[in-house]
Amino acid sequence: MNSVLRVQARIGQRALLLTTAAVPLSGWAVHAIALHKQLAATRKDPLTGLLRRDAYTARARRILARHGHDTAVVLIDQDHFKAVNDTMGHAAGDAVLTATATRLTAWAGPRAAVGRLGGDEFAIVLELAADRRAQSLQRLVSMLHTPVVLDDGRTVDVAASVGAAAPDVIGSRDLTVLQRAADAALYEAKHSGRAAIATAAHTTVPDINGRRAGRPGTALWGRAA
Repeated sequence: MNSVLRVQARIGQRALLLTTAAVPLSGWAVHAIALHKQLAATRKDPLTGLLRRDAYTARARRILARHGHDTAVVLIDQDHFKAVNDTMGHAAGDAVLTATATRLTAWAGPRAAVGRLGGDEFAIVLELAADRRAQSLQRLVSMLHTPVVLDDGRTVDVAASVGAAAPDVIGSRDLTVLQRAADAALYEAKHSGRAAIATAAHTTVPDINGRRAGRPGTALWGRAA
């Protein structure tokens, strides 16, 4: 065999080895992509696309630890949601929840933790400086009071109650403490049409109307997402 043929043979053998090795690598790559998609799906609520409770909690705690006093914990409770389901059907209710999720995400921005805690209850942890807090929260309320137009052309009048708590006011970066205070503020503001910002006194408010306000190991309102 001349030198040219020997070189060609060696190249052919190497190409075969590389091709053979690439097959399982490609299989593992496909498997890794599929696994990543499965893990991402378990982190997100299938209806709204928002973070589920565990994923929200982990991200929220990272934001609080990183940004300190320039943050806020915001709880949102859809008003009169049962009436929407009862009078217009569950498809309309789902559309309202999806629209709410879109509005919350648009308001909070991509760096926030935005989660669906269960049913018609949502939570956000985001960077929000004290000098912009009241105005920004009121803008959120206005967004959540904008009617939702369904695919069939019907219009749903919607509203939501909003309560917020901030570490610089509450004196803690603990998510559980802040959620308890925000929940107490939300209940005070129920149906007022305005956002309520918690004071330090809201951290000592007992359970509200049977709701387990952020106790460790429980759902915030006693229901899983």
